[in-house]
Amino acid sequence: RNFGIELIHLQVADRFFAEPHLSVRGWERAVDAQARIVREAEAVLARDRPGDVLFVGHGGVGTLLFCHYAGHPIDRVHDQPAGGGHCFALARQDRSILHAWCRMEEIPS
Repeated sequence: RNFGIELIHLQVADRFFAEPHLSVRGWERAVDAQARIVREAEAVLARDRPGDVLFVGHGGVGTLLFCHYAGHPIDRVHDQPAGGGHCFALARQDRSILHAWCRMEEIPS
């Protein structure tokens, strides 16, 4: 493993969330990424189809989505816990958060 590259990536990701209105190293701004992700999620949620919807993506995408629906500012403090494999749930009707990040093996019933 190349820990130097991983460290740089973590530092850039930290800045991405800490400065959501700025482009970090040419990355898309967090506010723009969040708007794009929410727009696409809303397009899917607006479909008149029965059943639950599952979105699967990179942790940063989930964090931006969670921050939006939870009404939190974009901030890494709202990121999923380390290690990945976590999820959150929201109500389709009013988009309220049903549960915050939890391990997929521990999804509340």
